[in-house]
Formats: sequence, C-alpha cells, structure tokens
Amino acid sequence: MPIPPYVADLRTRVGTDLLWLPGVTVVVSDDAGRVLLTRRADNDMWALVSGILDPGEEPAVAAAREALEETGVAVVVEDLAAVSTTGEITYPNGDRTTYLDLLFTARPVSAAAAAAAHVADDENTDVGWFALDALPEPLTGSTAQRLALLRRFQEQADRATVFVAP
Repeated sequence: MPIPPYVADLRTRVGTDLLWLPGVTVVVSDDAGRVLLTRRADNDMWALVSGILDPGEEPAVAAAREALEETGVAVVVEDLAAVSTTGEITYPNGDRTTYLDLLFTARPVSAAAAAAAHVADDENTDVGWFALDALPEPLTGSTAQRLALLRRFQEQADRATVFVAP
C-alpha cells in the first residue's frame, strides 16, 4: 500500500511510533443492493473501499475520492453511518497506527458509473459487486465489522449515525 506523502514525512520524524490517523470507509451500493468490494493487493482479501484523509480534506470528499481512485466508480456520498476506531495496527515495516474510521454510505452517480467498476490503482487486484448474503471469501475482519455497523445504522428508524462505545 502506498503511504501518503504527509504520513511518510511524519514517519521521518517519529519513526515507527504510534500515529493516530483519520480514515474513511465507504459502502457503495448499487440499485440492486449489492456492495462494491476490492480485493487488496497486500493481503489478497476482499474489503470495502477505504483510505486516509489528506490534511484538511473533508471526510465525505475523501470517501468519494477513494471510491473513484480504487474502483473507477464516481459516487454520491449519502450518509455518515458510523464512527469507530481501530485497535493498534502494526505493519510489516514496524509502523504502528490507530485509525478513527468514518463509515459512509454512497451510491454510484449512474448505472453507467456502476458498470465502469474496475481496478483503478495498484492497491487492489480485483473489484466486484456482491450481494450482502453472498460476500466473497476471504473477507477482511474490518470489513465484516463495518458491515455490521452498517446494519445497525440501517435498522434504526431515524438512521442516526452509530457511535461505537467502548
């Protein structure tokens, strides 16, 4: 996975020390209710589209940017479904990170945009639309957790953002 330049710059100063970073995950659903997943190049597992915010970037803008950069699908961000944090993650190079994750829902801007889904970066090896009851394996644990948060969000009558409590 490429490291954003500003994170790489921070790493020159803090080494592998723990960094707290804001991230976004976006559940893109098509008209048939299928979700857009990517097969990650780093671990060969299926996952929701996600990424790190650039400094000063609005989170919903980042969600739309990540969808386009990773899958070639232009989206309209609709809701902030959940706010959660990850546990500490240690990468193979020793870098340690914890993420504040903002989970958004989105839809393709058109049927043509949905049909245009393709691997659009070097972070992924495959892209596909999947019914929620027929998700591919292996699926990342974080994707399973975020889809559970999405279900909680969708089951609420007021569709209020889910805030994960410790």
